[in-house]
Amino acid sequence: MPFLALAAATALLLIAPGSNAAVRPDRFDEDAAWAFLSRQVELGPRPAGSPASRQLAAFIRATVPRGSFQRVPGGLRNVIGTVPGRNPRRLVVVGAHYDTKDLPGYLGANDNASGVAVLRQLARTIRPRTAGPTIVFVFFDGEETPRGVPDSQILRRGLRGSKVAAPSFRQAEAMILLDLVGDPRLRLRRDVRTDPALWRQLGAAASRTGAAHNFPSSPVVEVLDDHVPFARAGVPTLPLIDLDYRCWHRDCDDVQAVSKRSLDAAGETVLELLQRL
Repeated sequence: MPFLALAAATALLLIAPGSNAAVRPDRFDEDAAWAFLSRQVELGPRPAGSPASRQLAAFIRATVPRGSFQRVPGGLRNVIGTVPGRNPRRLVVVGAHYDTKDLPGYLGANDNASGVAVLRQLARTIRPRTAGPTIVFVFFDGEETPRGVPDSQILRRGLRGSKVAAPSFRQAEAMILLDLVGDPRLRLRRDVRTDPALWRQLGAAASRTGAAHNFPSSPVVEVLDDHVPFARAGVPTLPLIDLDYRCWHRDCDDVQAVSKRSLDAAGETVLELLQRL
């Protein structure tokens, strides 16, 4: 989870005869996402480089399209999946970190099994496209600082996987980040590094999926997370991170503290956004 610095083709909107209500898109499988969240938690703590983390990475690589590893210093590795678009030189990156904070017994159901579950399900839902950009799904290793290093040192000692990935995808036209998206009271606020055009497109997508209340425009916050290396590389970013989660880096971050409905709200909205980029 980040350190808080400051406080598939496009679905048609079908109109029923005699009705003014649009049918909301329903393409994201929240049950599958929830099952994968639960599977991650069953592995136990998954700090970067641990046997459980490496087991998880191998499973992700085997179950996302065109899965591969990207080496990260310190024996770590990002997992990358790709869904090709019509023009391979047009890229959109969607990412989430799969390591947990290195705390005894910490399960990280929301931080960040939730983001990983949504990201993997998006990768398995979207099909090769005859229009639009290629979508690269990056599961970052080593977002959290190592054991004993405070969260305030995340820019220097954390974000290890995204520091490697960002230069590799500096030509991307957008980077979307998913972190802590399973909070039952999901509020994914606008970050200071959020690209204004991407935020407007997200708002339109959220309105179509009925999840606008999950993406409040204020207050604007600043979060230090895996989007920062991409923003520094000049890539427009859209970090989606819930800062209000009460169990952040606490023992209570387990399956009892997350919501399938929130996974669906995040997944359905990001899927709708991706289909229209």
